[in-house]
Amino acid sequence: MRDARDIASKARGHVWLRPIGYALCLTVSLALLPHTTHAFEIFGLKLFEDEASETLEIVDPLSYTVTLDVIGNDPDNALQDRLKAASQLVQGAERPVSGSIGLIQRANGDFEQLVAVLYENARYAGEVSILLNGRNLAGLPADANLEGQAAVPVRIVVTPGREFLFGDVNVSTSDGQSYDAGDTELVSGAVARSTVILDAETALIQDLRGAGHPSAKVSGRDVVADHANGVLDVSLTLDDGPVAAFGATSVDGAQSVDSDFIAMMAGVPEGERYDPEDLAAAARRLRALEVFSSVNVREGESLSADGSVPVGISVSERKHRYLGLGATFSSTDGGGMEAYWGHRNLFGRAEKFRLEGSFGGVGSTSNPEDLTWRGAALFEKPGVLGPASKFTSHLEVKQEDPDAYRRFSVEGGVGLGYELTAEQSVSAGLVVEYAKLTDSFIVDLETITVAVPLEYVRDTRNDKLNPVTGTRLALLVEPAYEVNSGATFVKLRAEGSAYQALDAEKRFVLAGRVAAGSIYGADLAEVPANRRFYAGGGGSVRGYGFQDIGPRDGAGTPTGGLSMLETSAELRIQITDTIGIVPFLDAGLVSSSESFSDSSFKAGAGVGLRYLTPFGPLRVDVALPLNKEAGDPDYGIYAGIGQAF
Repeated sequence: MRDARDIASKARGHVWLRPIGYALCLTVSLALLPHTTHAFEIFGLKLFEDEASETLEIVDPLSYTVTLDVIGNDPDNALQDRLKAASQLVQGAERPVSGSIGLIQRANGDFEQLVAVLYENARYAGEVSILLNGRNLAGLPADANLEGQAAVPVRIVVTPGREFLFGDVNVSTSDGQSYDAGDTELVSGAVARSTVILDAETALIQDLRGAGHPSAKVSGRDVVADHANGVLDVSLTLDDGPVAAFGATSVDGAQSVDSDFIAMMAGVPEGERYDPEDLAAAARRLRALEVFSSVNVREGESLSADGSVPVGISVSERKHRYLGLGATFSSTDGGGMEAYWGHRNLFGRAEKFRLEGSFGGVGSTSNPEDLTWRGAALFEKPGVLGPASKFTSHLEVKQEDPDAYRRFSVEGGVGLGYELTAEQSVSAGLVVEYAKLTDSFIVDLETITVAVPLEYVRDTRNDKLNPVTGTRLALLVEPAYEVNSGATFVKLRAEGSAYQALDAEKRFVLAGRVAAGSIYGADLAEVPANRRFYAGGGGSVRGYGFQDIGPRDGAGTPTGGLSMLETSAELRIQITDTIGIVPFLDAGLVSSSESFSDSSFKAGAGVGLRYLTPFGPLRVDVALPLNKEAGDPDYGIYAGIGQAF
């Protein structure tokens, strides 16, 4: 069979539709750039800085040397390490103080810090002595003169004493009723760290507030150390206060965003029982609108006359108009650029409007007409069915020419998303696409596809751009109908990723991803080429060209498939605060059937470089194909913003 892509009549779209795409690609308003320029830093370089940095000058500088000794039982020097970390004398030994007064002040502050560390480690019979030039701090007058040599010797001696355990523990309410300490560590026989008492108080008050008591507080605390028996007796008295409901919500700081809309989107339920989780959810929803630089949702300091809890919201609006440029590069697919302009508050209720334009394939083709380009207009309106809902719509004109097919398309769609919880959301939409396709099966095929995408997402990642903990799961069910051929099919896709830091500093992060999908109800040729499954490239299996993994026709052109399976594993290693390296392994397969029966895995491995910035890591990956076949590249280089997944 002759390669359909070699036929002169390639799908480029109707002539009258092309200007729409070109116009959307080029729509970027530079006139909205700010007229004043402030200093900013990028890649470690400070630009437009007009003020010299100031250095504080120390009057009458006095240097000192310091030692810290722990006398007594201290396995593995664990307590000594904590004491050194808390000691300003130790941590600041390389920085001179301001004369003898400065050294005495630093030592006095150190004494309190060191005693606090002993209490945090259940050592209530401990002793701390600080000697300045051989003289005990406890007996030094405030104006003592310690000078006389180049560096004043400072010696800290800590005798920690025995480790105390909790003895009698009593928690009660202000009316004398016993109160269960719950899951706290404040129990008889446990190690009596002072932090356990404070943490237990915080947890108990949070429990009471969660039960509708906004005024709950600790009204009494009695802590007695029994030195003879090495136990600490603790009595806590809780004042729970009345159960209250939420009152009215007030808003301040709003300028161009409607105040009533802000209160509605906060969604604090007036008249319902007080719950601090509702306030946290309100702040999260308002931040997600992306129209505010700061959001503060707070309860009133006291109850209103009717016994309700007033709610105050303070916001500070950010600039509503924005624009940006971006670039990508792949050694297998060429380079590209993207430009966009957007408005975050189009009609005063956080409506988002955005115009996007991009082109790609630079360097991968000598024919300008073969470049990929895209133009799109997107609109989003939050709060259409309550604060947890969001309406979206888009219009997109696109031309692309990957190895598998050539496509010109015009697509429009609407959707509705709903936030079930802070971590879970669902969405449904309606998409209509006109496409002109040339692939291995047919030339200039015109399709009109109507699809109904239904998606569920559960996302617990701590950071969307550079996660170190958490998971993300996305499930897609998309019934579709191709009008011209009458084909009906359902596309299923599932993708999950997980992230786990391997050390306390979170400099070693293990990341993994698995994705799978199948199309049911139609043969491969009946499914429009752009809706089939493909694998390979920077966002898939690195080391291979874009869409190059999977079945091919007699001419070696990828046909796409009815099923797909991908997996990736990375070890993200942070070398410095800004530089990281990432060894990785990817694998994937694409099958022309739903059962994966006629396919085998292809794998790629490599290493990446990351440069961490406030807007996400800059990424460069180099990968080698481990199952190289004819037509596969020797290596792949991929660059972009953000982690690979």
